Amino acid sequence: MKATEVLEPFLPLCRRLLPSRLAGLSLALLKSTTLEVAVLAAHLLLYPTGLTPERRSPEPSAEPDGTDRLPVRPAPPVVLLHGFIDNRSVFVLLRRALAQHGGQRVESLNYSPLTCDVRTAAELLGRHIEEICERTGSHRVDIVGHSLGGLIARYYVQRLGGDLRVRTLVTLGTPHSGTRVVPLADAHPIVRQLRPGSQVIEELTRPAPGCRTRFVSFWSDLDSLMDPVETARVDHPDLMATNVPVTGIGHLALPVHPAIATGIRQALDEAHPEERMAGGLTVA
Repeated sequence: MKATEVLEPFLPLCRRLLPSRLAGLSLALLKSTTLEVAVLAAHLLLYPTGLTPERRSPEPSAEPDGTDRLPVRPAPPVVLLHGFIDNRSVFVLLRRALAQHGGQRVESLNYSPLTCDVRTAAELLGRHIEEICERTGSHRVDIVGHSLGGLIARYYVQRLGGDLRVRTLVTLGTPHSGTRVVPLADAHPIVRQLRPGSQVIEELTRPAPGCRTRFVSFWSDLDSLMDPVETARVDHPDLMATNVPVTGIGHLALPVHPAIATGIRQALDEAHPEERMAGGLTVA
C-alpha cells in the first residue's frame, strides 16, 4: 500500500473543515510529510549499505548467463553526489532508473561525513572526476547532486574550473543562495557555510563568464530544509540555468521520487530541457 493511500479516508473531512485553498495546501503538506517519513524510515535501513565506497571493476562484455549486456550510451557518465551526513545509499532508486535508461554508466561517490569545508570537498570531487574520465575514456561527465552535494558540485564547476569536465549539473534541493533553517546546527562549520551571506555563498555570486556547464535545479514548494524555498533555484546571470519548480515533494523524497527521476533523465537527454520543463512537476 502506498503511503498516501492511508490518507484517502480523511480527505472528504479535511475538505469540509478547511477552506478550499487552505485544504489543498494542508492535504499536500500532509501527503508530503507522510512520504518524507516513509522515505526516512527506508533510508535508515539502507544507510549501512552505502557506508563503503562503491566497488568499481571493468565491465564485462556479457552477463554471467552468457547474454550480451545493453550497450552503454555514448552520453557522458553520470556521477551521483549525496547530501549532508548521508551516503550513496540515498541514490539506490535513482541509480537504477538512470542505469536502466539505455545502459548509461552511473557512479555514486561518497564524501566523508566529517567534511567541514565545501571547498575541500569540491577539490576532492575534482580528483574523482579526473579519475572517472581517465578510466572511462570520457572527456566530460554529468553530475546529479542532492542538497549539499549539489553545492559542492557547483563550487567545483564555478570556482575550480570544473566546467571543463561537467556537461550538465542537476541539483535537487540545493541551497544555492543559502538556507536559514535550523539555526542551532551552526555548531557544524559546513552548516555555517550554507547560510545566506557566508563566504562560500558569496563566492558563488561572483561573475562566472564563459562557464560551459548547463545547470538544471529542481526546487520544491514543500522543501522544509530550504528557507526560503526559492534558495534552491540557480539565479546567476552568467550561468545557463533551468529552474524546475516541483509541487508536493519534500526534501528527502527528491532523490527517490519517480517523477523527479523522469525529469532528471529528460534533463540529461535533451540539449534544451527548459522547453519541456517550463511547467514544472506536480505530484498529486
